Amino acid sequence: MTQPARLAALASLLVAGPAAAQQSVELSQISVEAAKPKARATEPRARARPQPVQQMEAGPGGGEPAGPIGPGADSSATSGGGGGPSGVVGYTAKVSPTATKTNTPLIETPQSVSVVTREQLNDRNVQSLNEALAYTPGTSTDVFGFDPRFDAFYIRGFQVTYNGIYRDGLRQPGVGLAVPRVEPYGTEALTILRGPASGLYGLGSPGGIVDVTTKRPTFTRFGEVWFQGGNYDRYQGNFDIGGPVEGSDGTMAYRLTGLVRQSDTFLPGATDDRAYIAPALTWKPGADTTFTLLTEFQRTQVPGTAAFYNFPGFVVSRLYQGDAGFNAFTTQQYRIGYAFEHRFSPDLIFRQNVRYYGVNGDFPYTEITGITGLSAQRYAGLFIDDLHAITLDNQFEGHAVTGPVSHTILGGIDYQRYDYTRRSGFNFAVPDLDLAGVTDFSNFRYRTVIPKPALTASSFQTLDQVGLYLQEQARFDRFVLTLTGRQDFVSQSTRTGAPGALGAATVQDDAAFTGRVGLNYRLAPGLVPYASYATTFTPQVGVDGQGRPFPAATGDQIEAGVKVAVPNTNVTAAFAGFDIVQSSILRPDPTNTANQVATGAVRSKGFEAELVANLAPGTNLTLAYTHLDFRFVRQTSLLAPNLPIDGNALSGIPGDSFKAFATYLFPPSSPLSGLTIGGGVRYAGTSFADDENTVRNPTVTLFDALVAYDFAALDPKYRGLRAQLNGFNIFDRDYTNCQAGFCYRGAPATVIGSLIYRW
Repeated sequence: MTQPARLAALASLLVAGPAAAQQSVELSQISVEAAKPKARATEPRARARPQPVQQMEAGPGGGEPAGPIGPGADSSATSGGGGGPSGVVGYTAKVSPTATKTNTPLIETPQSVSVVTREQLNDRNVQSLNEALAYTPGTSTDVFGFDPRFDAFYIRGFQVTYNGIYRDGLRQPGVGLAVPRVEPYGTEALTILRGPASGLYGLGSPGGIVDVTTKRPTFTRFGEVWFQGGNYDRYQGNFDIGGPVEGSDGTMAYRLTGLVRQSDTFLPGATDDRAYIAPALTWKPGADTTFTLLTEFQRTQVPGTAAFYNFPGFVVSRLYQGDAGFNAFTTQQYRIGYAFEHRFSPDLIFRQNVRYYGVNGDFPYTEITGITGLSAQRYAGLFIDDLHAITLDNQFEGHAVTGPVSHTILGGIDYQRYDYTRRSGFNFAVPDLDLAGVTDFSNFRYRTVIPKPALTASSFQTLDQVGLYLQEQARFDRFVLTLTGRQDFVSQSTRTGAPGALGAATVQDDAAFTGRVGLNYRLAPGLVPYASYATTFTPQVGVDGQGRPFPAATGDQIEAGVKVAVPNTNVTAAFAGFDIVQSSILRPDPTNTANQVATGAVRSKGFEAELVANLAPGTNLTLAYTHLDFRFVRQTSLLAPNLPIDGNALSGIPGDSFKAFATYLFPPSSPLSGLTIGGGVRYAGTSFADDENTVRNPTVTLFDALVAYDFAALDPKYRGLRAQLNGFNIFDRDYTNCQAGFCYRGAPATVIGSLIYRW
């Protein structure tokens, strides 16, 4: 057998899976040889993270009533500043403080905002932040296929994993592999603000931010428990209890939320285990003062890699790269903080939000570097990352009237600091993987005794950020004018070397002014067109080949659209067009790929449409469409440094996407009373597999389903008892997506059954 024929035979077996394997020749009867790439001291190729920073990475006024209190209700709303959305009915919300840090109706916000409510999270039984965002416009959540390790997604084409995730209005930083994971069961709602947010929040992604609202105590007693089971031996238990504290005379309330999960995954020999506990306490000594303590501890064990071996030509095999003997990525994270609010008068409010976060990640992994004959060559790597961060935001909100103009003025100062430590090492003497006789690579599990690599490299990084911001929201006649300005000062220090022998610090200071101006016009009741302009910046750590610090990445956006809130209904809709430009992108230096340069620019433009409706109790609908054109403005290819790729589309991000999810609860008069059915469709259009735009990814359409039954329809004594079945990718679509030339496998069909009791 010739060399090309041998390689083709193994590729066919690896890609086709067990069905085709039954028709293939035995692997032991063939010999496959391939050039072995030079071993790379890098993280595995699962690019569920943006390109890392130089020298630090080894590879990846009061709201409306909230409705009844209890599980799934809006228990988190305060008067703004991280308190979460309010006016929640089903899947719809009327108010969110995320875009303005004040309780501004969504229809008066001069940027695109979406809210994922607790009811929607429950109905879809989401298990990750990516799943929570799967039905919102402007988001791309399947770029890296199935990867349980990180909350990695894009907004308007920009990656937001490190600097675009917020919790309770405070930035949740992630650095390296120390990336805090969001447990959806511990959240009350998610608010997605699309477009630059630097005018209020400082450094960040031009694409936008996701603000996660933590479940908070209520003064009404409640409780719920979930028992879940699913394929891949998934077993999970959730609980959420709370109410007033006995003997506190109604001044204190508590909440305790927790979860335990033990689960395998479709990645051979890989787990998705988690333990989560989040106690919270609210003290309200009077009508004008509220103090809420928010804490969390979470331990997660997931695979060190989610990648499958890739053959040349954008062909992803079924040979999983992880080795069960050295593949347990364990993360422990903990936080403690508080949200304080005091009203000096109806027109003057002070808030202070504080949080301390700690994350420790122990990250072992293996990577296959090539296949020769009947064996696969590999190496092992180990990273141990520690991140400690404190974030503080002080705000004053004032209200005034001058003639025909009413003003809401917000002023504040925030501070953030993190300390990040990394230790790493590699083992290039890992035994080759024997592939002889294997016919079903989708179930090929192996376990090798792999000694831990010695930790030979280390780095330490600190960041301090101080921001001062001021915002004016002026309402006159039918106009709402929003003006926001912010000045940031950022200092970063980086030291690298061997453990215990770090070199001198490289210090980089950045300062930037960012802002936003937006205008809304109440054209008719419930119909508001708007336009806005906003700027953004992101400091970039490191120096170029000449030792010069990288300039901060800067960008701006023009956005215009129209928002609709149909009067006397719970139906909202929005349409927005946008144009974002970001410059000074970090890329490998074409003259020396060991260095990086800040060069070029990218442009993201397109439009989004969204409809969210609560048509009756338990009957909801959400529709989202996105058209995105994301291209390099100035850039050269990484594969051929002298080849310009100006005008090329960035890879892996679909140009068009459509998402729809609906539920229907049969009315009490129906013979099927108590039954809820629902389903969703997620369509992702084509995209390029590489930045050189030589190959396209195919379109992908996935379907999800929901069936649930409330037993109270049988007998009132069963009130609170509910059975629920959720299916994801129910037609078991086998799909892949390639980004920057590397391809990833999507999750197969997944089913989770739940038995829920609420009181």
